[in-house]
Amino acid sequence: MEKIVVVVEEVEVAITALKWALHNILRCGDVLTLLHVYPSKSKKKLRRFRLKGFQLALSFTEICTAFPNTKTEIVVTEGDEEGRRIAAVVREIGASTLVVGLHDRSFLYRYITLQNNSIRHLNCKVLAIKDPTTSPTSSTISIEGHSTMMDLSQIEISELSVPQIPPKKIPYQICPDPNAIIWRSRPTRK
Repeated sequence: MEKIVVVVEEVEVAITALKWALHNILRCGDVLTLLHVYPSKSKKKLRRFRLKGFQLALSFTEICTAFPNTKTEIVVTEGDEEGRRIAAVVREIGASTLVVGLHDRSFLYRYITLQNNSIRHLNCKVLAIKDPTTSPTSSTISIEGHSTMMDLSQIEISELSVPQIPPKKIPYQICPDPNAIIWRSRPTRK
């Protein structure tokens, strides 16, 4: 039984990441945790942020109901924008995979700068799903003094075109079963 965490955010690529995880990672018996972290900027607005995050996570569970045998959990928690709270929840749950929708304001960029260009502290696979609608000329985030080699998997979703392949020809079999041959010997003429 695998534990998969999908980060819930108010961006379209987060929904794309969830759908990708449902189609490609989730197996029967796996537990899918929808994790939303809301900012802790104002004590007065905490209740509203928590409610909004829970409603957002509920909208993600509606996508999960289309898939049979999905065990879905919702975790809505208060945290920072740097991703420390996400990392703590992932370690606490014991997740094997973290699926994130990769966008310009993604927590992964800030988390990697805080952790000296490493996401090994998460103790799981990190799959960053990139939205197929983003253009290749979109802006990229560069972090000065840090290597661009990150130890995470970035998956770009694009439409695949499969060429038409003619059906494979089956070679004619003269004798499919060698044991089916019956030898008949003639008496020799003298």
